[in-house]
Amino acid sequence: MKPLSILHLAANRWWTGSADPVIHLVSGLRARGHRVLLGVIPGDRFEAKAKGAGLDLVDGLRMDSRLGPRALARDVLRLRALIRDEDIDVVHTHHSHDHWLAVLTRPKRARAGRPPVVRTFHNLRSVRRDRLVSTLYRRTAAAFAVSRVIESRCREVGIPPERVFWIPGAVDLTRFTANADPRPIREEFKLGDAPVIVSVARLATNRGHELLLSGFRLLVRGLPRARLLLVGKGETRARLEQLVADLELGGHVIFTGYRDADLPSVLAAADCFALMAAGSDESCRAALEAMAAGRPVIARRVGALPETVVHEETGLLIDDDEPESVARALETILGDPARGRAMGGAARASAEARFSAERSVETVERVYRGLG
Repeated sequence: MKPLSILHLAANRWWTGSADPVIHLVSGLRARGHRVLLGVIPGDRFEAKAKGAGLDLVDGLRMDSRLGPRALARDVLRLRALIRDEDIDVVHTHHSHDHWLAVLTRPKRARAGRPPVVRTFHNLRSVRRDRLVSTLYRRTAAAFAVSRVIESRCREVGIPPERVFWIPGAVDLTRFTANADPRPIREEFKLGDAPVIVSVARLATNRGHELLLSGFRLLVRGLPRARLLLVGKGETRARLEQLVADLELGGHVIFTGYRDADLPSVLAAADCFALMAAGSDESCRAALEAMAAGRPVIARRVGALPETVVHEETGLLIDDDEPESVARALETILGDPARGRAMGGAARASAEARFSAERSVETVERVYRGLG
């Protein structure tokens, strides 16, 4: 089939949330022979990462909702010229601001000949119900949902079911493997042969760190050698460090800071992975990376986690927010290393079968082809 010319827009300022999934999707579409351009907010880490991945970035766009109506108008004019000059077939958006920008480039009275606009919803709160947004959705040719909950919400707010498509999260199966070397991390943090839990999440409100720490405190009473690595950075670090001190867990909890290049080794040092909340990308990429690394996942039933973790097969799902439930799940895995290893092997197999980047790219490409 004829390759498509595709424009992706992602008004994301940080290397978080939608950023990594967007880069993987764009890279995957390019690998299948399509010409793909990417528009991002200039000057931030997302832009640097996209350049590092060798993607074709659009210049002359600001895509910053804080800059006011003049900047918005300039972006609309830039996009109209870009779409015309580059003969764009599909515009794929990822956030509300760039979604509006894309729709404004194709006013209703001049819709003929304009490329269709599609949207990926990366989190539940971005799917809204009001009169203005309903206008936006009516002019959107397809909606991609990264979880079944988001898929249902899209239909609830009035997006026709035939326009809504589920695309599960994707993980880099070549970067995250079950045979990465744990020794550098175990040596760096003097872990020895201690049982280790790893959690990767931004240190921010509503990320579930307090629940995890409370459950871990109960675990330590019966398993004092256990260690918890909290991987990430964020505005609540000082408060969480104080909580660790208040819970008398200073010798058991390690704040590793943000880890990128050596994240596979961090996961390799874990006996299990824990995630208590979904982040700004509800496909819960951190859990997928842990599964690809062959680690059992303990998670609450939030975001895409209930459809990602197979309870008692690739990990354990927690139905409430009680520290006792978290402690029981942790003890179940750490107290039976053979069972934990078996779950980790099943997690890797599940990631290979269900969460390869190629699967998501194929779904998106198929939808693009059907828009004509």
